[in-house]
Amino acid sequence: MVIRLLFVLATLLSVGVAIYVVAWLLVPMEGEDGSIAIKALTDGRGLALAAGLGSLLVILLVIVSVLGAGWLGNLAWPLVIGVAGVALIWRNASADEQIMLRRLAEPLLGRPRPGKRTATVLRASAAAVLLAGGLAILLVGHDGAELLLPLGGLILVVAAIVVILGPWWLRIALDLVAERQARARAEERADMAARVHDSVLQTLALIQRNADQPAQVVKLARGQERELRSWLFGGSAPGGVRGQGTTLAAGVRLIQQEVEALHGVAVEAVTVGDCGLDDQLDALLAAAREATVNAAKWSGADVISLFAEVEPTEVSVFVRDRGCGFDPEAVPVDRKGLAESIRARMRRRGGSVTVRSVVGNGTEISLRIPRVAGPRQPSRA
Repeated sequence: MVIRLLFVLATLLSVGVAIYVVAWLLVPMEGEDGSIAIKALTDGRGLALAAGLGSLLVILLVIVSVLGAGWLGNLAWPLVIGVAGVALIWRNASADEQIMLRRLAEPLLGRPRPGKRTATVLRASAAAVLLAGGLAILLVGHDGAELLLPLGGLILVVAAIVVILGPWWLRIALDLVAERQARARAEERADMAARVHDSVLQTLALIQRNADQPAQVVKLARGQERELRSWLFGGSAPGGVRGQGTTLAAGVRLIQQEVEALHGVAVEAVTVGDCGLDDQLDALLAAAREATVNAAKWSGADVISLFAEVEPTEVSVFVRDRGCGFDPEAVPVDRKGLAESIRARMRRRGGSVTVRSVVGNGTEISLRIPRVAGPRQPSRA
């Protein structure tokens, strides 16, 4: 945000556009080996086009200055650099960037459809008339009783800019809204996938492992049915502790009881300090639950340690076992427990995950998430 504000301020001072275009040319895009400027050096026609556009713009600015609009000189070099740079970017950008540029330029250039073409021509004509009238008034309206004429000319120039660039600004605003909505939907889908993994898929895995125990299978199926009904009709997400426990310590105890009941592995739970739950801490407990379930299923350890600590600005949870251990880099891509239910879930909430595991010596997963300032209650566990 600070960088954006600085660019807006620099644009108001007439140099922001040039700085932005030069940075676009020189800074390589993420994943690219070189910058656009390096590619542009080998594009002879592009360099000639940029030089031609820049020269034409310089001539126009000189003519306008001779006619009495010397105040436009402040915009001269930034405008020349910006136009020449955009020409080089248009010709030498990557395919993805060129698609983005074409989409942004559609409101200015118009699509090859009869209605759109007519609207574009009418808009350009209206803008040209307003711009010509405004510049004429600004160039001649500075003497005697006509002191108010420059204000009218400025209004006409601004109106011309709005007419020609308004659809472009609207497209940028709509793209920004669409991007935010798409990101929100993606996060919702990811959160739903993590919830389904933590509840339905884990229960199905337990049913498979206990296929020779009909009573246990029926118990698991009924429990999962209640959980799903509560999620669909009551809004209580499966695998979460909101509504069952109102504090972090209560959530840790629920994880302890659930894992011990379903997996038959002892869980030693300790909490230092306590606080109320919010969305951040609910996600932390969901990730801790998944880490504890994974340890119960795969580590082979008889006891799992679950330690939670509440600090003024951070809450930490550690899940440890002295089991078989594993190599985090060797986990198959189709196993989503660590990648989605733990790491991705914590990342979406601004938390961090550290996995330390040694084959044959056990595993420790540390989860940390920022905490909104609030009273730190004494531990009850």
